[in-house]
Order: sequence, then C-alpha cells, then structure tokens
Amino acid sequence: MKSILLTGGAGFIGSNFISYFLETYTAYHLVNLDALTYAANLGHIELSESLQQRYTFVEGSICDRQLVETVFEKYDIKGVLHFAAESHVDNSIKNPGLFIETNVKGTFTLIDVAFKKWMNKPFVYKEAYKNCRFLHVSTDEVYGSLGKTGLFTESTPYAPNSPYSASKASSDMIVRSYHHTYGMDTVITNCSNNYGPKQHNEKLIPTIIRKALSGEAIPIYGDGKNIRDWLYVIDHCKGIDLVFHKGISGEVYNIGGKNEKNNLYIANKICSILDQLAPNKNPYASLITFVTDRAGHDKRYAIDATKIENNLGWKADENFETGIKKTVAWYINKYKN
Repeated sequence: MKSILLTGGAGFIGSNFISYFLETYTAYHLVNLDALTYAANLGHIELSESLQQRYTFVEGSICDRQLVETVFEKYDIKGVLHFAAESHVDNSIKNPGLFIETNVKGTFTLIDVAFKKWMNKPFVYKEAYKNCRFLHVSTDEVYGSLGKTGLFTESTPYAPNSPYSASKASSDMIVRSYHHTYGMDTVITNCSNNYGPKQHNEKLIPTIIRKALSGEAIPIYGDGKNIRDWLYVIDHCKGIDLVFHKGISGEVYNIGGKNEKNNLYIANKICSILDQLAPNKNPYASLITFVTDRAGHDKRYAIDATKIENNLGWKADENFETGIKKTVAWYINKYKN
C-alpha cells in the first residue's frame, strides 16, 4: 500500500478528490493534511467504512516544517498531491500576507521536505523513492487577463494581477525550480474556475444560490461581463488523476472546461433553474444587483486544454448546462435543510 500525502483535503476540490481517488484506486493510502481554516469542512469527506481504512486525517499547517517532516516519516510518504492554498481573491486584497505565508512559504516547506526525504542529492533519488512524484495544483489566474479573443496555453507568460494569483504564480515557480535545480519529479496543473458540490459559501455560484434562496440581493461585480471558463469539479479531479499517473515530469498541464460564461449569465442561469426547482412568488432574477467592481478584476480567463486532451486522453464529461443543474440541486438541499 503506497501512502500519498494530500494537502488541503477538507477544502472544496480536495474533498471531492479524496472520494473520487479512493473509489478509483485500491492500492493507495491517502494522508490528508489540512489546517482546517474557515474554508475547510471535514463533513464533506464522505467515505464508506472500507474506504476509511485507507484514509488518515492530520490537522496542521503545511508551513509547519516539523509537522510535515513527521508526516513524511510516520507514513513513509511516496507521493504528494498539493491542493492546500488560500484562494479567495477578495480575501487576498484585504490580507495579502496570509496568502504569501500559506501559498508561497507553505509550498516551499512541503516540496523541500519531500526533496530531502526522497533524494540523496540533486538528480539522485533514493532507491526506495525512485517513483515519487510531487503534483502541484494551481490556477489559470497566474496568466493574468485575456482580451476578447485567445486562450491561455501552457506557454502563456505569467502576469498575475492580484495578491492571490501572485502567490500562486510564486508557488508554481518554486515547484518548477525544484524540478530544474534538483531533478525532482514534479508536475503542475493550472485549472479554470471550478464549480460543483461542497464549494465554500463565499464563492460566486454558492453566493448566488444562497442569496436567492434567502430573498437577499444577489451581488454582481461591475457590469457582470467578466468572463470565466467553468470546470465541473469532478472533471478537474479526473484531470489531476491523469497528470499524477501519466503526466511527463517537469511539465505543466492546463485543465479547462471550454465553458466560457460571464458572471451575469451565470446569475441568470442559476435563477432560472431555481425558478423551476424551488419556485418563489417573484422570479429570482429580480434580486440581481450590481455592486462596485473588485479592485484589479481580470476581465476574461479561458483555457486551452488541448495538451491534456491530446497527450493524456482527458476530456470534460460535463458541459456547463448539465453541471450547473447538478450543482444547484445540491445547494438547494444544503441551504433548505
């Protein structure tokens, strides 16, 4: 049984990934290291009794070097899936230092401990750790903002515009440096906006649903025309899985849903679904309210996922219309109960 360290597994993407991964593979023991910040929810990790036997939770920060070293030793970690990150742009504007601490220092601590555990010296793995891989989960926001046309590719220059995206760009560069300087087996994934069950209340789609169901104003930044490429969370999990098992060492893989939608479309679509599934006396869209735009708000993100599609055989199973219906239904059940 090979022990894999997964960081941030009580978060949105991580909690979805844990269930998916343990159900898909029987030869892994997953060790979930999570600091249980405000965005974490251990209740979202729903495992059968048999899967629980291959899962261990450790509470703590990736910045705590002594703890990370202890985890590597105690569980003989032979792979890392690094999800843990502060990720809300608004919060990064209010408190950038926290994002630098977690996303930059935390990533450095994690990969440096892995290097010293797995390798004798640069480019020389210890015999027992020859197939150990470090996968770093990142974001398309590191590429900055697109104009009306074009797509982010793996060769797009980095141009982060918020403290959040700057901290993620920095963490990407740290991981890259450990591949080129020390010969570590690393891979990086950069994803577009995720949506689906278990996302924190503060994010756009849960906020729209929550506000609508409570009869509150639904806040939309600026004119609502900021565009994002939306990726259903389980499709993202499948992409990470493929990169971890089949990706080429040192490579970057962009994972995107090919679902470009502006924020106003998202709000209206959700309101339309809510009108059907949880009808109210007034259309939910009447609650949509435009608010002052976010500082440094990138206009458009969109990912070219050709590389992972052609090289690793990945494709998104959900389009936005199917994924958003599943998502809204899940949140109705959450907020109504």
